[in-house]
Amino acid sequence: MKINGNAIRPGNVIEHKNGLWVAVKIQHTQPGKGGAYLQVELKNLRDGSKLNERFRSSETVERARLEQKPFQFLFEDGELLTFMDTDSYEQVSLSKDLIGDKAIFLKDGMELKIESYEDEPLNVLLPEHLTFEISETEPTVKGQTAASSYKPAILENGLRIMVPPFCSTGEKVVVNTETSEYTKRAD
Repeated sequence: MKINGNAIRPGNVIEHKNGLWVAVKIQHTQPGKGGAYLQVELKNLRDGSKLNERFRSSETVERARLEQKPFQFLFEDGELLTFMDTDSYEQVSLSKDLIGDKAIFLKDGMELKIESYEDEPLNVLLPEHLTFEISETEPTVKGQTAASSYKPAILENGLRIMVPPFCSTGEKVVVNTETSEYTKRAD
């Protein structure tokens, strides 16, 4: 679908210079002389390289449509992660590089989405919040206030996070997968 160059928004995926690029940052600029333009910071979805481009309102760009399908994580085998399409039960193995350091959040059997373009997987979308058990933390000190005093904890998946002093070993906590930070106690 073609859109005007000044209609690009952060998060839009466009086809540009024989590649797929996601708009990271945009800035409208109107110089004293000449026409207004949109300064766009683009990130390549395949190799992660960055590019700054100017788009005028008279230019058109091709906006790409990414397909999101529900998958279930099955298992990890070295550098490969195996997922199952929850509709067709077809299994697909993807490189661990596709998800990067977020692979630590994967649990056997968890539901997630995989974004693809023309049947080429480009991104693994994790749920925003996941629950994990604290496997190790310092004991709670009686009388310690909760006012911005956090203590280190190690979760069941090996991730190190900071938790409030009232959290103890064996408790379940909710973690934000974007920031890798404690959100709240699990219900």
